[in-house]
Amino acid sequence: MNTHPQIVSLRNPDVSTTTRDDFADSSDSGLVVAIARYHQQALAEAYRRHAGAVFGLAKRLLGDHAQAEEVVQEIFLRLWNAPDRFDPERGSLRSFLLANTHGRSVDVLRANTSRRHREDRDARQTAESGYDIDSEVWDLTMAAQVREALAGLHDGERAAIELAYFGGLTYREVAQQLGESEGTVKSRIRVGLKRLRGSLQSSGVGRGDH
Repeated sequence: MNTHPQIVSLRNPDVSTTTRDDFADSSDSGLVVAIARYHQQALAEAYRRHAGAVFGLAKRLLGDHAQAEEVVQEIFLRLWNAPDRFDPERGSLRSFLLANTHGRSVDVLRANTSRRHREDRDARQTAESGYDIDSEVWDLTMAAQVREALAGLHDGERAAIELAYFGGLTYREVAQQLGESEGTVKSRIRVGLKRLRGSLQSSGVGRGDH
């Protein structure tokens, strides 16, 4: 169906008296048959019976209340959209729902792990970027002579280096400040640092190439 049922929130799990009267005595298999006939009250009754167990497993696996609630909503929407996937001969409805909960929770955990890996990689790149700037600028010479050499750079190179070094911004943040791509900013900083080093060396200050 194109429309989704309104699933009762875990924070307010009570279902209506009509729902209980209509389906309280139904078996789980009977509920699924009714769900297949688009009876939202049957889904609400299944939710009332099993949402607590589904939430408990999701919370135990994910360790996060909000994500566990989202998994619960997804599991019961799956039941609404594809009730025929439940086979009463292969086990109870609760077992079916818990198996789906386990699978979905594992998917969420994998997504969380991938996101953390991306964040860690970005953090390492940011740290390495900061180190490159420090080693190429601060270690070259004294601040006054650096500023004098900076004045001889092109405007774009000087702005990128000043924001990254004096402003302490990452390449990405510098790019956002200047309205340029990150690749352009990195190129300008690299070329600017080369010019800066050459200028300082020609004036007898700084290190040789390394």
